[in-house]
This record gives sequence, C-alpha cells and structure tokens, in this order.
Amino acid sequence: MTAGTSRETGREVVVAGRRAALEAVRAGLARRVLFARGSRATPGLRELLDASREAAVELREVDREELDRLVSDHHGVVAEAVPAKPIGERELATRGYAPDAIVVVLDGITDPHNLGAAARSAEAAGAELLVTRTRRAAGVSPSAVRASAGALLHLPHARVANIPRALERLKDVGFTVVGLDEGAERTIFEERCPVGRVALVVGSEGSGPARLTREACDLLVRLPMGGRVGSLNASASLAAALYGFVLPASLPS
Repeated sequence: MTAGTSRETGREVVVAGRRAALEAVRAGLARRVLFARGSRATPGLRELLDASREAAVELREVDREELDRLVSDHHGVVAEAVPAKPIGERELATRGYAPDAIVVVLDGITDPHNLGAAARSAEAAGAELLVTRTRRAAGVSPSAVRASAGALLHLPHARVANIPRALERLKDVGFTVVGLDEGAERTIFEERCPVGRVALVVGSEGSGPARLTREACDLLVRLPMGGRVGSLNASASLAAALYGFVLPASLPS
C-alpha cells in the first residue's frame, strides 16, 4: 500500500505510528495494537503498551512484514481502530453546543497532512466540532491522523455534502459564520470577532472558500501578510485565525 492510505477490515481502520496509536487507545477507539517484533523499548512505546493494557486493548507482537501488509510508513506500530461514526448534516442543528462554542469548517481541503494539521489546531483551541466535505476533500487516513497527532480521533467530525447548507444549519442554532478569505477588505486585527458561537471557515489550499460558501458567511476577514509570500497554507491560516482572532474574543476584558 502507498503512504497515506488506509486499509479497512469491516468497520476497522488501520492507524499507523506510536502517537496516533496511543491517541486511538486514549479515545477508546482501538481494538488491537500491533507492534514490531524486537522493537526498542522507547518511552513512547512503553507508554503505548501501558495505556493499552490499562484499557484492556489486545496487544500483539508481530513481524514487520505483517505491518507492511497493513500500511506503509508505520514506524513499527499500528492500531486497528473503529473510528467514531461521522456526524450527519441534520445533526448539526440538534447537537448541544456551549454558548461560546467554536466549530471549524474546512471547505475542500484535499491534502491529508493539511487536514490533520488543521484538526490538531482546532482540537487544541477547544473546537467542539470539525466539519468537512464528503467529496473532493481529504478523508481520515493514517497520514491525516498522524499529522493531527491523534486529534482526529478525539474531535467530533461532521462530513457533509453541501457546506453552504451546513452553515445555514449552524446559523439556525446561533452561530455566526466567519470566513477566512484573502480577498476580504478587513484583516483579523481590523475586525472584532463576534461574541458567542462562531463557525470559522477555511477554504482549499489554492482558491480559498468556494463562492457559495463565501456568500453564506456573515463576515469575511483575511490575515495580514507582511512578507513576500502571498499566503499561508490552510492549516497555518486556521491556527493563526483561531489564536489571533477567535479565542481572544472569549477572554475576559
């Protein structure tokens, strides 16, 4: 198999790497952990094995060739996990959200590493939900999970066919939708982030949010760019907007 792909066994998916496997165990999603025979007993491996035993997750020591048949670039460890069922579009309007909830919406992120990095930033910033497209977008693969440092296994994830319609459902339950768009008139330092529930939208690596997605936003802002590079990638833009725009609005004045 090529790097970045996953192999499913029934409903199970292979998660590669020690950190991602550990987070699968911590999230209660791992059913079995396989590790290469003769692996060096590093602190990371010991932590994974201890966590697996504590969670009563099956452990198996196997030849590296068996891991190779499951997924490439495994670094000697894989977990067979059952991912949490994705949330559907209709459920967006029925979930219980905090008054200051943050939802991150990714409109067409196709790079699994960008998806994983974005999920890591979203989870670290306390987002309650990640929303992505079902088509022409990266899925939850071993590469994405590893890039997320396991955050994709903890963060509730909604996959929807129509992002603008999903945004309308979020508006119906009190969210203000803010889109990151490099063509916006005002920067995140010139505009005040709305208080209350905020859905932050980040578009594809090349073209940003789709036109209908931009039209569904209540507010468009951009990141100030002071260097020669014209833009940041999607995950870096998301992190900057979360920590420089959204989170400060929730801090006590």
